[in-house]
Amino acid sequence: MRVEKVIYDGDPGHDDAMAIIMAAGDPHIDLLAVTTVAGNTTLENTIKNALMIMDLMKLDIPVVPGCAKPLLKKLQTAPMVHGQSGFEGPEHFVPLRQASKEHAADFLIRTFMESDGDINLVAAGPLTNIALAMTREPGICDKVKQIVFMGGGRYGNITGAAEFNFWVDPEAAKIVIDSKCKKVMFGWDLTEKAIVTPEAFTKISEIDSRLGRFVRDLIEFYALGPAKGTEILPTINDACCIAYLINPEIFETSDYFVDVVTTPGISYGMSVIDYYRMNTWDMSPQPNVTVAEELDLDLFWEIMLNAIEVFD
Repeated sequence: MRVEKVIYDGDPGHDDAMAIIMAAGDPHIDLLAVTTVAGNTTLENTIKNALMIMDLMKLDIPVVPGCAKPLLKKLQTAPMVHGQSGFEGPEHFVPLRQASKEHAADFLIRTFMESDGDINLVAAGPLTNIALAMTREPGICDKVKQIVFMGGGRYGNITGAAEFNFWVDPEAAKIVIDSKCKKVMFGWDLTEKAIVTPEAFTKISEIDSRLGRFVRDLIEFYALGPAKGTEILPTINDACCIAYLINPEIFETSDYFVDVVTTPGISYGMSVIDYYRMNTWDMSPQPNVTVAEELDLDLFWEIMLNAIEVFD
């Protein structure tokens, strides 16, 4: 059986929780560590939230804190989506497990430079930790198998132009996009198709475990908080990255040239994607990112539900 080694870098975050559970609960993934970054909520909260998930799964996977703010700009979080804690909905508790004392950027450099180039890096939050690691040790790109990230897209979800993860730290996104690492992009326009259907939520509600109840409460807040009074279904965007590593056939992908706007203005943080492949006319650089464009939602939920059920 094919098993992919993974380091997960994120900002838990309701959908991060689902992604971490999918990674830890699926036999095709060997989850080596979770590194946290400020984004959906503060760094302090992302650390606690990641540790709570580890406690609920009864796993001793390292949680390694990273950057508390973007490279250049002021941190702006998303309490309107994830609540003040980043994990609104379920009852919180003090985690038994402790976070690592090592900084995430140092951990990434050390782990990848000592590796055989067989570890995937999943990035589901602002790309600050990864950009910092690349800046400190450019050779890391020779050791990363691939970076599978959630960010960017055809249109914005926090401004008219920018997706949240890129908008929180555009300079970091630019560094990662410009790197020579192999990159697979799950943009907002694709991941918003990863909806929590009523059928999926019913099945989650029937999982009688502490973790199952926690996930149910997370999704209830996600659905009844930000989308209350609308017909919008909650989405678990970040889990798309993990699902891709488990079964790439769930997604349709194409290669495009991608860039990030880092100049001030309405387009700050926007991902520019050459969908029309102007490089064929020598008007644009060659493709540098594999971009996911479609997903099989039924197969996606089959993987997600199986992962939740692993933990009693």
